[in-house]
Amino acid sequence: MHGIPPRRVLSLPLERLPEQTEAMERAAEPEVDDEVGAVLGWLEFHRDALAAKCEGLTAEQLVTASAPPSTLTLLGLVRHLTEMERDYLTNDLSGENRGRVYVTDDDSEADIENLDASMVDSSMARWQAERAAADAVITRYGSLSELSPNGRATIRAYLLKVLQEYARHNGHADIIRERIDGSRGE
Repeated sequence: MHGIPPRRVLSLPLERLPEQTEAMERAAEPEVDDEVGAVLGWLEFHRDALAAKCEGLTAEQLVTASAPPSTLTLLGLVRHLTEMERDYLTNDLSGENRGRVYVTDDDSEADIENLDASMVDSSMARWQAERAAADAVITRYGSLSELSPNGRATIRAYLLKVLQEYARHNGHADIIRERIDGSRGE
């Protein structure tokens, strides 16, 4: 019988992080009993969480891949979530195909790869605009149970898809931000 091989410990050269001075401020968790309020409240909560992770950083810091070997950056997450808002909310819920924001047939990673500081202002403005466009489309519906114009899923399913994208990527944002300047927050 063969024994279990010894566990390998991966060691990365990590520099000491700055001491945390205070927790980041952001919106409180939604306290509602109805489904619509809960889903929309959690979506706004997670949008705000990503904005808080970006707040106070320089353009250079927003494009810093601070958790090697990952190449994810905070700006890459913002741009990726801009794509998610466009794909699942603006396009699918409006019934119009307004195309993609960053991703192309030739570059499926254009939202998160090869970013530089010159892209920060326009990317942040685009994110805010796409959020507003998505919110405008969402308000057209009276029930989360309605089918989207393409008939593939309910409004609820599309909102939950985008909500889980934010929740999942906000975990990445927590790590990236902490590695940049030691800041922590919910």
